[in-house]
Amino acid sequence: MSLYEDYCVPHLTNCLCGVGAISKQRSFVVPHAKGKVLEVGMGSGLNLPFYDADKVESIWGLEPSEGMRKKAQKNLAESDLEVEWLGLPSEEIPLEDASADTVLLTYTLCSIAGWEQALGEMKRVLKPDGKLLFCEHGLAPDESTRKWQHRINPVWRTFTAGCNLTRDVPSCLEQTGFTIEKIDSGFIKGPRFATYNYWGQASI
Repeated sequence: MSLYEDYCVPHLTNCLCGVGAISKQRSFVVPHAKGKVLEVGMGSGLNLPFYDADKVESIWGLEPSEGMRKKAQKNLAESDLEVEWLGLPSEEIPLEDASADTVLLTYTLCSIAGWEQALGEMKRVLKPDGKLLFCEHGLAPDESTRKWQHRINPVWRTFTAGCNLTRDVPSCLEQTGFTIEKIDSGFIKGPRFATYNYWGQASI
């Protein structure tokens, strides 16, 4: 991992993913997490204030970036929830089959290079009656915005450590065997090329 990714990206990601509009999106999804929770791409712990502690038994925080785990210490110190860090990428989840009641995926799928393998791993560790909760930005429905997303994406990815503007979230979930049970979508506050959001839940 480069110095830019280890030191600059954690700060940039924390700022961009902690703005008010995105925090509001997190509040729609995170409180539904329950039981043994696997949070994929936990980052700096921005979801911690939104968990319902009465519903959560334990949390595994999957986060390969040491810089992001360091950035999370402040949020962890302010939370009553304990997190067991898993310092591996989402393509290599070090958990047994059917071990998580909830898999939480917020603003992470966009930056996973091997997204198909990663979603396969999430499916593997999710219990048969478990839920995948997701809140992600991705490909917009209108052609004009899509054109800009495709134009900007190569440069955007360079400065955001691999974040993609053009990922079709529902299609990714369905291609890897998830059944989408609930989904909402729409633009949130910010530049249109980066603010089309999908949020909801899926099962296997």
